[in-house]
Amino acid sequence: MAAPAFLDRADAGTRLADALRGAIEPPATVLGIPRGGVVVAARVAERLGLALGAIVTKKLGAPGNPELGIGAVAPGVRVLEPDVVTVVSVSERWLARESARVEAEVARRAAAYGPEPDVRGVTAVVVDDGVATGSTARAAGLWARRAGARRVVLAVPVAPMGFERRVADAFDGVIAVLTPRDLRSVGQYYADFDQVGDAAVRDLLRAAAG
Repeated sequence: MAAPAFLDRADAGTRLADALRGAIEPPATVLGIPRGGVVVAARVAERLGLALGAIVTKKLGAPGNPELGIGAVAPGVRVLEPDVVTVVSVSERWLARESARVEAEVARRAAAYGPEPDVRGVTAVVVDDGVATGSTARAAGLWARRAGARRVVLAVPVAPMGFERRVADAFDGVIAVLTPRDLRSVGQYYADFDQVGDAAVRDLLRAAAG
């Protein structure tokens, strides 16, 4: 079995920063998707000398199977995966109730991380530790567009081959270090993929703010 591509999220951030070098025109802000994405984003921002922020997103799970994503929520944004919604036969009433619950959780977590990032007129570089379905990334990208970003770019260490088609409505450009044909889980590409806590996210954001 081949060794994981990345030692940890910081290593992935270093590799991603190298892939982004020369591709991002300042002014720009790196937006990490908590929690793990902020660790990657912090290293990208540090290496490229860019501002760091966080954009909270949360997956909408299917009824009875919360691990199956039917969409995602960011502040003021909801995206759905129509094919999945059809297959699991989600009612409008259930979807409205679940969306409201997830939106409240997103608002709570966003408030805990501090002021909302100001991306008006700048390039927003949305960073996560990897992409599987793309729903949470799309939600973050659409949030950045609505927030007034001049250009919105998705940058991740690993994503499935062809993923750019899934997120084309939210991003002007996409960059991934690895694009495997068969991505079963993001974690398999990391030697260390331990969970990241809210305190670690807040520490990274405070350190970047100086």
